[in-house]
Amino acid sequence: MEGVKGYIIIIAVIFVFFAVQSVASKRARDERMRKFLDKSFGKRPEREYKYEEYARIRYYFDSMALKNKADIVDDITWNDLSMDNIFMLINHTNSSVGEEYLYNLLRTINFDSEKLKEFDDLSEYFLNNPDKAKKLQYLFMELGRTRSISFFDFIHRFNDVKRKSNLIHYLCMALGFGVIGMFFVNPAIAVATLVVVFSFNIYTYYKEKSDVSNYFVCCKYLEGLTDTAKKIEAVEIPVINRYRQKIKELRGKLKYLEHNMYLISDGSMDGSIASVLLEYIKMLFHVDLIKFNSIVADTVDKLDIIDELYETMGRLEAELAVASFKKLLMDEYGAYAKAEVIRHGSKPFVEFEKLYHPMIENAVKNSMGREHAVLLTGSNASGKSTFLKTVAINGILSQTIGIACGESFKMTEGLIYSSMALRDDLESSESYYIVEIKSLKRILDIAKTGRKPVMCFIDEVLRGTNTVERIAASSVILEKLSMMNTICFAATHDIELTRLMEGSYKNYHFEEEVAKDDVLFNYCLRSGPATTRNAIKLLRVIGYDSQIIKNASVRAEDFLNTGSWR
Repeated sequence: MEGVKGYIIIIAVIFVFFAVQSVASKRARDERMRKFLDKSFGKRPEREYKYEEYARIRYYFDSMALKNKADIVDDITWNDLSMDNIFMLINHTNSSVGEEYLYNLLRTINFDSEKLKEFDDLSEYFLNNPDKAKKLQYLFMELGRTRSISFFDFIHRFNDVKRKSNLIHYLCMALGFGVIGMFFVNPAIAVATLVVVFSFNIYTYYKEKSDVSNYFVCCKYLEGLTDTAKKIEAVEIPVINRYRQKIKELRGKLKYLEHNMYLISDGSMDGSIASVLLEYIKMLFHVDLIKFNSIVADTVDKLDIIDELYETMGRLEAELAVASFKKLLMDEYGAYAKAEVIRHGSKPFVEFEKLYHPMIENAVKNSMGREHAVLLTGSNASGKSTFLKTVAINGILSQTIGIACGESFKMTEGLIYSSMALRDDLESSESYYIVEIKSLKRILDIAKTGRKPVMCFIDEVLRGTNTVERIAASSVILEKLSMMNTICFAATHDIELTRLMEGSYKNYHFEEEVAKDDVLFNYCLRSGPATTRNAIKLLRVIGYDSQIIKNASVRAEDFLNTGSWR
């Protein structure tokens, strides 16, 4: 009996030690989280992304685009505009559900003005009430990220999970209880058999669990999701009452799963006494494997409800992220605009005041009156491509999160397509020119449907072929786009196009100043075609022979006067 008391005392001491450690650890963790939120709200995120993370992040978008046949920003346009960088800039989320929803939000054009306004109004509230925003952000940070897998992916893979027999797990449970009971009867025999039983149970546990480990991660995250939803439901912030009511309704339909998911472990521990002890209990008695096999069918039955909870929670955190993004824009650039998206009526147009690119520090802001088609000219590095990207990015932001980076932005609703940062496709052995004309054709094809206006951006039209054919084909393609239901922005080095397109496109240009030993760019948009010819002057800047420069200048001038090369 004395031996049993000794064991009890030892266990009690260990329990107290871990309990104290657990409380201290949780307090320190909470403090770190709150300091991070205070420091990060309205600042540029510092998180670095691994390549494989994007497969997880975009899975929800891919699923929704396929399911709903949504109007999306396609991969070519997304990559042309470096929208991954824009996503990272806006991504002030702290959970997988918020992160994945935000990515989907930025890639799905929203033609519902009421939803856009609703989203903007709530993010505006959190911008003006950062303490309320941080309170909710803290709850999402507690939920965290799944890291290696997409929750949305694996929760839907439950359809493929075959329920297994629990016989082996019940056997392990019986052996575990048998060893514990033996301590009260014959401690010596208990100690002798402890190692054997524990080894068998742990080996069997991990052997069985290896087949479903990702599903366990998913179950653990679902437990966290419902727990976070419960906490949000209890938060007294009137502007989110619609969310709270929806969450309450959905949680009511997930009660069985909510009450049983806590027993399922993904193998991680937070350092608390409860999590440590629970992990050992699971390894010894297999309670999580038994419970997993029993809830598979119910999880499949509740997938639609889980999806709805996922969307509700994701949208709320996305609004928090955009509020932080708005503060960033105000602090660094002094302004952002509530975008005005006009329902389609007459000829599509765009106009804006002091528009800027959010990834460029101390960005030059440019303005433009109401335009239907724009042709940009200017030298390399003068700002043409950046300007095209600036307008296109803001066209996307206006129709996804309802804001633009500038003092005002007004546009006709429309799909956003680009043909800019193209390259040879080595895998299919397609040349740059083939890739380019395919990219342009997809724009023509979508515009031809007439289903929605198209805002398209083309950088250096048909640069992959010779001058004569480039100008001939480019002029016809641009002319065709101007007659369709489009807003077309195109950049070119071909001055000839400014004359050919004069009746269809408004000419704008960027220019630079060639100093004695340098080239100075001001990146200010100017009306009319480019008139300066500094490419030859640049030869002098880097030390070309003066005779080469003179002969090149004479030949260029002669072509401009005669229209032919001699």
